[in-house]
Amino acid sequence: MLSQFLQFLFAGLTVGATYALAALGYTLVYSASGMINFAQGEFIMLGAMTASALVAAGVPLLLALALAIAFTTLVGVTMAKFAVEPAKTTSMTSLIIITLGAGQVIRGAVQISLGKGNHALPGLSDERPLHILGAALVPQAIWIMGLALVIVLVLFWYFNATMHGKALVATSHNRLAAQLVGINTMGILTFSFALSAALGAIGGVLLAPITFTSYDAGTMLGLKGFVAAALGGLGSALGAVIGGLVLGIIEAMTAAYVSSAYKDAVAFILIILLFVVAPHGLFGAKSSHRV
Repeated sequence: MLSQFLQFLFAGLTVGATYALAALGYTLVYSASGMINFAQGEFIMLGAMTASALVAAGVPLLLALALAIAFTTLVGVTMAKFAVEPAKTTSMTSLIIITLGAGQVIRGAVQISLGKGNHALPGLSDERPLHILGAALVPQAIWIMGLALVIVLVLFWYFNATMHGKALVATSHNRLAAQLVGINTMGILTFSFALSAALGAIGGVLLAPITFTSYDAGTMLGLKGFVAAALGGLGSALGAVIGGLVLGIIEAMTAAYVSSAYKDAVAFILIILLFVVAPHGLFGAKSSHRV
């Protein structure tokens, strides 16, 4: 039935938009440093958990969301300054392990301070669903897809129309050459962590009203964000967005027409197939750009 297909398509696009934001976070850090930040999922969780705690304490919703995003961004900057930068001369494997350790620290701190239970967060608007060709679409899903689209457009403008954005692109292509022309590559790295943390927090606070959140919610979301980034091609912002949407839709259709028990396995099956068929992802083929 068309209505059933649309229902699962909307669900896939909704969660896929969140995966896309997580994938963009991976892509930003990878572009600036060549490393993969496996604490990205914890940024998603931290934003949602902080916002829910503030709302529970009586802080107005919009202010709570802004404070949660700002706090998560600060955590991202702190991680870059005190965990990644001091180890910049070590191997890439060591840097990846550092991000894994930082993620464990964030998760443990949230578990101790906010507990192990699920936390709810109110939606941004009326919860009455909209009906489109027989399928129901909750307003929060529209917020997720709409704000994700706005963020993608803003990032596209930033990378192509600002000197700072072009400096990040230049760093992603040749870090040494960027340093030689005076670009502060360490500043670019810190900024990439700040922006990736903010994107993760935004995804977390937008998705939490639909799925709830908990101290360990970031683990699976982070892994799926990485799969989305790899699917699109690490280093490609467009690929990250498309990879996130494709992964979300495939998951939803698997749950609908195969079994919900296999939904979470889809990401791992895709990553295995990807490494065999297209190791550079859909948009990850190496090419030269003039910056």
